[in-house]
Amino acid sequence: MYLNCHTYYSLNYGVLSETELLDLARSHGVETLALTDINNSSAGMNFVRLAKELGIRPILGIDFRNGNLQEFVGLAQNNEGFREINAFLSQHLHKGTPIPAVAPIFEHVHVIYPFEKIQEEERTDFRAYEYIGVSVDELRKLRFSRYRDYTDRLVLLQPVSFRNKKDFNTHRLLRAIGLNTLLSKLPQSEEARPTDTLRPMVELKRALVDFPHIWENTQRLMDSCSIAFGFGSERVSQNQSRFLPSRALDVERLRELALEGLPRRYAHPTEKVKERMFRELRTIQELDFVSYFLINHDIVSYAKSKGYPYVGRGSGANSLVAYLIGITDVDPIELDLYFERFINPFRASPPDFDIDFSTWDRDDVTAYIFERFEHVALLGTYNTFKYRAAVRELGKVFGLPTEEIDKLSSGRYEQGALDELARLVLKYATYIHGMPNYISVHSSGILILDRSEHYYSATTLPPKGFPTVQFDMIIAEDVGLFKFDILGQRGLAKIKEAVEVIKSNQPDAVLWDIKSVEAMKQDTNINRLLSQGRAIGAYYVESPAMRGLMKKLRTHDYLGLVAASSVIRPGVSSSGMKDEYIRREREPERRKEANPILLEIMPETHGIMVYQEDVLKVAHLFAGLDLGEADVLRRGMSGKFRSREEFQAVKLKFFENCKQRGHDAALTQMVWEQIESFAGYAFAKGHSASYAVESYQSLYLKCYFPLEFMVAVLNNGGGFYDTELYVHEAKMWGGIIHPPCINRSDHVNAIYGKHIYLGLGQLRSLERLVIQRILNERQLHGKFKDFDDFIDRVPIAIEQLTILVRIDAFRVFGVPKKQVLWQAVFKTKAHRKDTVQKLLFKPNHRHFTLPNLPSHPVEDAYDQMELLGFPLCGYYELMDGKVKSRLTASDFEAHVNQKIWIYGSMVHTRLNTTSKGDTMRFTTMLDLEGHFFDCVHFPQTMASTPIHGKGIYLCHGTVTEEFGHYSLEVVSTLKQPLKPDPRQVGTGALMAK
Repeated sequence: MYLNCHTYYSLNYGVLSETELLDLARSHGVETLALTDINNSSAGMNFVRLAKELGIRPILGIDFRNGNLQEFVGLAQNNEGFREINAFLSQHLHKGTPIPAVAPIFEHVHVIYPFEKIQEEERTDFRAYEYIGVSVDELRKLRFSRYRDYTDRLVLLQPVSFRNKKDFNTHRLLRAIGLNTLLSKLPQSEEARPTDTLRPMVELKRALVDFPHIWENTQRLMDSCSIAFGFGSERVSQNQSRFLPSRALDVERLRELALEGLPRRYAHPTEKVKERMFRELRTIQELDFVSYFLINHDIVSYAKSKGYPYVGRGSGANSLVAYLIGITDVDPIELDLYFERFINPFRASPPDFDIDFSTWDRDDVTAYIFERFEHVALLGTYNTFKYRAAVRELGKVFGLPTEEIDKLSSGRYEQGALDELARLVLKYATYIHGMPNYISVHSSGILILDRSEHYYSATTLPPKGFPTVQFDMIIAEDVGLFKFDILGQRGLAKIKEAVEVIKSNQPDAVLWDIKSVEAMKQDTNINRLLSQGRAIGAYYVESPAMRGLMKKLRTHDYLGLVAASSVIRPGVSSSGMKDEYIRREREPERRKEANPILLEIMPETHGIMVYQEDVLKVAHLFAGLDLGEADVLRRGMSGKFRSREEFQAVKLKFFENCKQRGHDAALTQMVWEQIESFAGYAFAKGHSASYAVESYQSLYLKCYFPLEFMVAVLNNGGGFYDTELYVHEAKMWGGIIHPPCINRSDHVNAIYGKHIYLGLGQLRSLERLVIQRILNERQLHGKFKDFDDFIDRVPIAIEQLTILVRIDAFRVFGVPKKQVLWQAVFKTKAHRKDTVQKLLFKPNHRHFTLPNLPSHPVEDAYDQMELLGFPLCGYYELMDGKVKSRLTASDFEAHVNQKIWIYGSMVHTRLNTTSKGDTMRFTTMLDLEGHFFDCVHFPQTMASTPIHGKGIYLCHGTVTEEFGHYSLEVVSTLKQPLKPDPRQVGTGALMAK
């Protein structure tokens, strides 16, 4: 009898989850229940899934409203009706138009108008599928209304939005948050009625005793509605099932593409390669994944046609067919990648391809997908209320002062000192915490479907302009909607731009095809960068931890980098096997200590689990689980299923099988602990290999074109470190760095030979519009001849002009910047250059005689720190006082286990929590020669080793060595003073000094 129920996906209105709503219904004896969220169908499919498990027959609909004004409720008679109401809602969500007062013509939808609306409009004409909905409270009014005689049109429309007074209060608070108003000013018209609750069926029947036809009409309407989706073992893939007109043509096309790619990838393909290719093709066809491969091939083919670099990764890199047709560039034969990790007969879902594109290319590729295929939508995700954010929102709703809100949200308060309002804020924040706040877009997921996305939900239209479904990845996979992952990353943008910069700066240079990774893998110069940890700017291998690991492992080839990319993950570290892997890699004799069974299973990693595939291999070959059961362990590691019951069942079988096979109990326990510690962290080997391919492409550019590569890194947002470090790295490779120049700089950084000119866009406070004017004027009418010429041609306010003068952007004219600054003041005041209106006639400039205005490089450095964020000379040039130690990182080897003093310019620092809950710190420094060294601040020394921002620190500590990598365990740090700004202390005093 309940045709109008809301969950918390009725955003800023409902308070119940789907599970809570269904549990409530079951406890009240309800056998059929309609979910009708307000202008939203996010919960629809999950509601159907849960209802079936609880023995309740589900109905889906939508409560169509303008604000809080209910226009009508649409109930889907079947799946086609659900598509109709979703499509109708989507039109209004996309365009932002109001819901009409009268429903459109539907074919498979029941429409219910609220009684009060019908009375107000005095409507008398109804279509066959249109009804008048009366709530329990409105039955009294119905007795005295002419609509009491519309016996065949009347149904019960009892809204259900909450369970009790607490829910109702929470609802009111959500309404106030959504309307951005004080709770005291929330209009009653914007609230639900306190009686919008679910009542026992016997109570409903008692209320309708005088209106038996309403009960019968409602029952008949419910009986005519049916909705069904396949979940779990009953699901079937809803993805586009054919790429070409028939499956047979798809199969033939994939076979052709694989055969065409075979000679491109292997000059002399072996029988092993051919056998695996045909085996994969058969499996792909049997599991009906052919169109999935062809669609991905079509996407990367488009990228190739546009010259977009891409990386195909994920478990898809385990497929030889994917390698042959160009979806990935990882050779699964070379890496002995486990095909069953990617596709096996037990796998119900399509394989997983993650395709990375440059940040700047991704939107165009996405647009192509929407144009190329008929039924496409982005996957949604919900941002939920976090506790602290809920406290802040509720604090505003209750009208608390900002200071009090800050105190409550930060947790800095004494419980006993809180007043009643503050306690209410904290109380209701715990209720709201975790509720959906607003719908967003999944970071990469795109659905390409066999039929309209509106069969599953309505769609919204986020700022990027691509329709987005109203549900997330979890329910999508449950119902057979499998996403294509199209990602954007800056690493590829750096590679693409570096190639363009090289062609411009060194047009005669011989540049390898960036796809020629095989040649890069064999290059000794590139591999030397790896073993030395000199990978700043290179994708995935530039962090302090990764560079340190590569030194410890003596990484000198592609396979070593693939392993390092996975060894660094927390799964291997937390299993305690990271150090053991490093020892076995460095000391071949130690490999003999490995368990013979595990060594035979994993010879490449010396008997240690490093990759997700290793878990599959061990579970299958060591414990005797079949591939389907082994895949359960793999999914359990990555957290990609809802319940751990299945995982626990396989765990029991794992131990039972090992016992039956005669494995030692201690060995079995050790192996299981390694598997369990991988939870959520282990990489698929193909994933690591894909990262390694991109790393090699970056390292090739860094090795042979370091300056152009660093310019590309800077122009694409850097990476792990701040801009300052990449500027320093360019200097270490011979680059000559210049501050922005009015005639040579672009918006981004530019390079001429070895000279790198920082871009105008690097200036923190320089407005984008001003930069655009300067560059447009220079492009149209040539470089600026002198400062007067610039003033005549570019409308600019004195505040913006001062930024350019202080950074010495006009130095090309040979006039000291202090004199230029005075001219700027005089001439902008004289000509009032604060508008964009061009001058009709060139003015006559007055030339002023100025006194000698002495300057000092330290002044420039302070201007650079303010305008760029760092001094181009580096902090060592600004350090005040005498240098007390000349030791550098190169001296660490001679001072192992000794205490030393060393200066360090802070590059990067991060805090870490130990297993005991204590705080420690890791800091990366640059020594006097500009080379890296790492500092470790243990919990007991944290107070005596503070790090307060960028600058020079005198560090005292003990040099330690681990696997050939040296660090400093600091016991004290003292930040060094900088030379004072001469403008603050007087130029004469500094000159004399």
